[in-house]
Amino acid sequence: MFKVAVLASGGGTNLQSIIDSIDSGKLNCKIEMVIGSKEGIFALERAKLKGIKTYIISKKEYGDKTSDKILELTKGKVDLIVLAGYLSILEGDILKEFKDRIINIHPSLIPSFCGPRMYGLKVHEAVINSGVKYTGCTVHFVNEEVDRGAILLQEVVPVYYEDTKEILQKRVLEKEHILLPKAIDLISKDQVEIINGKARINTINNK
Repeated sequence: MFKVAVLASGGGTNLQSIIDSIDSGKLNCKIEMVIGSKEGIFALERAKLKGIKTYIISKKEYGDKTSDKILELTKGKVDLIVLAGYLSILEGDILKEFKDRIINIHPSLIPSFCGPRMYGLKVHEAVINSGVKYTGCTVHFVNEEVDRGAILLQEVVPVYYEDTKEILQKRVLEKEHILLPKAIDLISKDQVEIINGKARINTINNK
C-alpha cells in the first residue's frame, strides 16, 4: 500500500479532498499520518475523525530543527510527503531523503505569484491587483528553492473584475481539491519521472 504523510497549517480542505478520494476508491493509498504546524487547526480534527495518526511540529517549538523533526517522523514510514496548505519551508536533510517525493499545492500558476511570503490570500490579492485574467493552481515537487521544483500539474481558473481575494480563493480551491488527489494518484502508480528538472507523466504505464 502506497503511504503518504500530509502536512497542513489550516482548515485542511485539501487534506479532506485526499480523504474523500480514498473513501470513494478513486485513490488507492493510505494517509499514514497528518502533521500540523500548530495546535488547534481543523486539519488535525479531520484526521482524528478518520482515525489517522496526528502530530504537531511547530516552528515556535522546534525552530530550525522543524524539518529534522518531520524527517524523524516520516523516514521509512511513508512513500510521499504532501504539503496541503502547509506554510513552513522544508529544508535540510529531508529534501535529500525524500528527493522527488515531496509535493506541494500552490494557489497560482507557477512561476507567477509564487516564492517567499506568497501564500494564502496574499497570492489571490496579488493576482487581482495585477489585472491578469487567469490564475489557477499548481502541484509541484519541492526542492531547495521555494516554489521552484518541477511542475507536475496545473489547472487554469478565470479571474473576474468583480472578484475579491476571498471569492477567487474559493474558486481556486475547488480546482486544488481535484488536482492534488490526481497528483498523488499519478505518483502512486509510478507514472511520473523527473527529467532535467521537468516532470514527465507517463500515462501508458498504469501499474
